[in-house]
Parts: sequence; structure tokens; C-alpha cells
Amino acid sequence: MINFRRSTAVLLGLLATTALAGAAPAQADEEPAPEPPRVELVLDVSGSMRAADIDGRTRIAVAQQAFNEVVDALPEQTQLGIRVLGATYRGKDKKVGCQDTQQIVPVGPVDRSAAKAAVATLRPTGFTPVGLALRSAAQDLGSGNTTRRIVLITDGEDTCAPPDPCEVARELAAQGTSLVVDTLGLAPDEKVRRQLLCIASATGGTYTAAQSADELTDRIKQLVERAGDTHTRAPTVVGGANACDSAPLLAPGVYADRESFSEHRYYRVPIRPGQELRASVSMALDRAVNRDYGVLLRATAADGRELVRGADAGSGRADVLSAGLRWSATADDEDAAETEESSAPVVEPTTVCLVVSNSFAPRPGTAATPGMPVELTIDVVPAAPAPDGPDLGRGWVLLALLTIAGLITGLLAGLLTRWWVATWREN
Repeated sequence: MINFRRSTAVLLGLLATTALAGAAPAQADEEPAPEPPRVELVLDVSGSMRAADIDGRTRIAVAQQAFNEVVDALPEQTQLGIRVLGATYRGKDKKVGCQDTQQIVPVGPVDRSAAKAAVATLRPTGFTPVGLALRSAAQDLGSGNTTRRIVLITDGEDTCAPPDPCEVARELAAQGTSLVVDTLGLAPDEKVRRQLLCIASATGGTYTAAQSADELTDRIKQLVERAGDTHTRAPTVVGGANACDSAPLLAPGVYADRESFSEHRYYRVPIRPGQELRASVSMALDRAVNRDYGVLLRATAADGRELVRGADAGSGRADVLSAGLRWSATADDEDAAETEESSAPVVEPTTVCLVVSNSFAPRPGTAATPGMPVELTIDVVPAAPAPDGPDLGRGWVLLALLTIAGLITGLLAGLLTRWWVATWREN
């Protein structure tokens, strides 16, 4: 009976503690079992790829060279596949031609010689079933807990809809498959640009216009390498709020969100005494925006008082802007001490609000929705004490020290001046 009463008391105590503590912060997904990054290149081999307008060479020749260089530089752990569209059917039956998409290199460890040989045999031929190729590429990559990436290279818009490629991209994003589609356009055509931008925006990917062989090669390499950088931590989707008091409570982890143009989004992170908050944010430029833009990350107290703002942390990439910050309770002690005598009470934060802001403005014709892809990384670690240094004091003590030092300095300066004048007169 005694044991039963003790167990009941402990249970009631735990329930009471939980009720007082409030809702627990959202947890980012735990690290999935290690699996290799997977990426598939989807290449348009339709008839328009015969145009010779890139560095005096045909579009298909430039793409083949880029693929060869990407395959040679492929990281060992990355599993790569290649799918083509419009590569085999030479007839004029649109119903048949719009089914023309094949996987010429299966997703997996790459046989470099076989992959380059398969690409070398491609000749521009048929229609442009982009939507069907995207849907098939998603099936090629399979399912998993980590982010997978499709890189679409084309010079024209889909000529076979339905399925409309934008609708396919939205369909894949709605399935929550952690699938990102990046698009590269090989022709300076506004309709193509809008379609590729729509595909990328729907999945959190990026759009790039490649107008030279070097631009195309460098961009594909960058995207393949990014698949290796991001695949191991699939971000948890979260929705920021427009005010601190209604913001989601987040635990350490990696989170994904979308932010509209010139918007402020709020998130909350609980910080205990003796802990340090480390946070960073990255925003992808997945559509055309006006010049003079930036991303800002700030940490504020619950009462709105700014604690620290993050410095820009550009990585050298023009398609992503980043900012980061560090803050611990000790960083605010001095400010709190200086305001203790003021009439306004000091509110010590137990919960820090992270504010992500941007100064992007869309170019004419650029879609405002969905918002720009945002990735937020949060970590909480033991606070690192600042190194000890000489302390001159503060307040009246500091004023007295400065006064005495000024008097001594003035006295010494006067004595030296009198000695110099007397010596000068004698000589």
C-alpha cells in the first residue's frame, strides 16, 4: 500500500510539472539511418537541341560535355542516374512522341565509362514531355527519409501537356517526398523561363539560365555536390508566425519553411541559464528578384528587446543568402545591470524569439507565391565563458579612476614642460 501511494504521488507530481511547463518544443526529425545521396539528371534531347547557339556549338554537344565532366568529378558516395526525354522517337505522331522518356543510367554507383558512352550516343530527335519525365524521375529515385534531387536541363517548354510539368512538381511537393527539382534553361526564352521557375519554386529548388558551356558545367557540378551536402538531414517542415507570442516553439534541429517577399517570420527557442543559442538561416533565390536585397536573422527577448542580430555569412554562392548568430544569457548581463536603476523593469528572457526577415522584391512577372525556401538551423550548447581580462570597474569607481589618472597625467606633462623650457633658456 505504501509503494502504491508513493507511485501515485510521483505520477501526480510529474503531471503537475508537465502542466506548469506548458507545451514541449517541436523536435526536428531524428537523424535517419545513413544512406547515400541520390540525384538524377534529366536531359532534354528533343529536336530543338540541335540549335548551335552556345559558344558556336549545338546545345546537345554542350550538354554532353557538361555531363562528361560531371560524371568524372562525381563524389564516390553519390548515387547518380540519367534520364532523357525526346531521344528515340523520330516520327510525327504526338501521342507516341509524348511517351518518349527513358532512363539510360540507373540510379546507383556510377560506372563512369558506361555513363559517358550512353550520353555520347544521344542525338536530338523528338518531342518534349517534361511533365512525364519528371514524374518518372521521381519514381527512379525511389522513397526515403532524406532529400533527393532532380536536375532538369532543357531548352524548351513542355510540348506534351498533360501532364503539365508545374502541376507534376506541385504534386510531388504535396506528397512530402523530400524531393527537390532544380532547373537549368539553355535558351533565352521567357515562356521557358516561367515554366522552369514554376517547377523549381514548387519543390524548393532553384532556376538558372545557363548561356555558356562553363556556366552549365559549373552549375550541374554545384547541384550534384549540394545533394551530398543536404541529403543526410531532411529538414522538418515548420510554419513561422507573424508575431513572437504565437510562434512555434522549436528544439535544436534543422527546419524548412517558406517566406514571402519583405516578410518577417518568428520562431521561439527556450534557453536555460548557462546555455548558448547558435542559429543560422539560409534563403534560396529560386526566382528573379530585384537587386539590392538581403536576409537578416535577429534574436529578441519576449518583450521585443533585441538581443543580437546575425551577420551575413555568404558562402560565395549567388543563389543562396545566409546569416547566423550566437547568444547566451551572459551576453545580456551587462546591459541588464546598466538598466537596473531605470524606471522600466528589465524582463529577463527565458524564451528567445528568432526573427527571419528579408528585403527581396520580385521583378515584374515574377510569381510571389509560394514563398522563398528557407532553411533554419538551431543548436543549443553550454555557454562558453568569455576570457578574463582587466576590470577597471564601473560607475563612480570608474569615474574616480579616470579623474586621478587625468590629474597625474596633467601634473607630469606640466613638470616636463617646465623642465624643457628651463633647459631651452639656459642653452
